[in-house]
Amino acid sequence: MAVSVFVRNMELTPRLNDYVQRKVDKLDRYLPWLDEARVDLKVEKTRDANQSQVAQLTVRARGAILRAEERTGDMFTSIDAVMDKMYRQIARYKGKNRDRWHAGVEELPGEDLEIPQAGEIVRVKRFDIHAMTSEEAIEQMELLGHHFYVFLNAEENAINVLYKRNDGNYGLLQPELA
Repeated sequence: MAVSVFVRNMELTPRLNDYVQRKVDKLDRYLPWLDEARVDLKVEKTRDANQSQVAQLTVRARGAILRAEERTGDMFTSIDAVMDKMYRQIARYKGKNRDRWHAGVEELPGEDLEIPQAGEIVRVKRFDIHAMTSEEAIEQMELLGHHFYVFLNAEENAINVLYKRNDGNYGLLQPELA
């Protein structure tokens, strides 16, 4: 597993780097098929000094992406907290994969989503897209903690957008050429 450590507004000391490497290397015990892990450490200016040290951990395993973020007043505490959160996510991920083989998931309702007009584009993000089923997209969206997820629908061979509705259900956007 490749571990990458990135810092912003702080210096990566050998002690901190070693601490991160030792902690992240332990993830192999729980997910032996991990491809890569990315750790982002940063210090932010906040009103609450107890929230200024941020640790974010992103891991990729067999196409799945798991992400966790924690904020505390001490970087080592933030790293410990983000690792605890990641262990819980891994347990949930492994449980969902195990449960997927025992029970089916209902079809998603396909309803329209009104997109409100916004100001300007402030961020552009590029990402790899993988073919998957709607059920796998729901799993990925929940694991990431996002409200929407863009994916290549393996059944339709088309780009789809999955989103979480306010009533707790899911919607699926299937664009068509006009």
